Amino acid sequence: MKLIYTFLVLFVLVSCKKAPTQLTKITAKTTVVDSTVASTTTITDFVAPYKKQLTTKMEQVLSYTPINLTREDGKLQSTLGNLMADMCLDIANPLYQEKTNNTIDFAMFNNGGIRAPIPKGAVTMQHAFQLMPFENELVVATLTGDKVAELVSFFIENNRAHPLSKEINLILDGKDYTLMIHGKPLERTKTYNVLTSDYLQNGGDHMDFFKNPVTLTPLDYKVRDAIIDYFKKTDTLKVSLDNRVISKQ
Repeated sequence: MKLIYTFLVLFVLVSCKKAPTQLTKITAKTTVVDSTVASTTTITDFVAPYKKQLTTKMEQVLSYTPINLTREDGKLQSTLGNLMADMCLDIANPLYQEKTNNTIDFAMFNNGGIRAPIPKGAVTMQHAFQLMPFENELVVATLTGDKVAELVSFFIENNRAHPLSKEINLILDGKDYTLMIHGKPLERTKTYNVLTSDYLQNGGDHMDFFKNPVTLTPLDYKVRDAIIDYFKKTDTLKVSLDNRVISKQ
């Protein structure tokens, strides 16, 4: 009797066991989020104070420019490109000195990294975010003299106003050039500390000369933060096209 009872219990358990569930079909529906979608008052009310706070922050005036700053007002240099390179170096150099007891020789960034112009007038937090919306960070790549020569060749062949800092004086005559760094001719046997972004140092925008440097020093400082900090400490931005890049043709 006990054996029969045990068998019946096992039979019931096995019979009640569900078969494994298998996924046989997936359906999806696309909902377009636009002005035709009615807003939810609860969500709108919840977001409102944060939106107001963000708007107030973005409208904060940091500096002033007496002229329009763009990346297109010169052939091989620009007012905004010059400003970009110079202000990043200004902020980065003390950090690099603290880390290495050395100084930065010059800075180079890419023309495409300048994402928006700054119009004449008040310079706001929003302008800084529009100028550099990415999370790129500043790094210093120590390059050989030969690598710096590759940098110049890239600049000439690319024929764009890639931002170079004022420590550079590059005179172009066709494919020939004269390069001065801090007033001294380029020396192939020396190394040079070049400020750039981590994106470019990894070969972004085809700037492969930044790869495999002699040493690489991350500054743990976002490019955008450097821009904001420079704007905050500079009442009026003084920028012009100068002699850092001169073409004889």
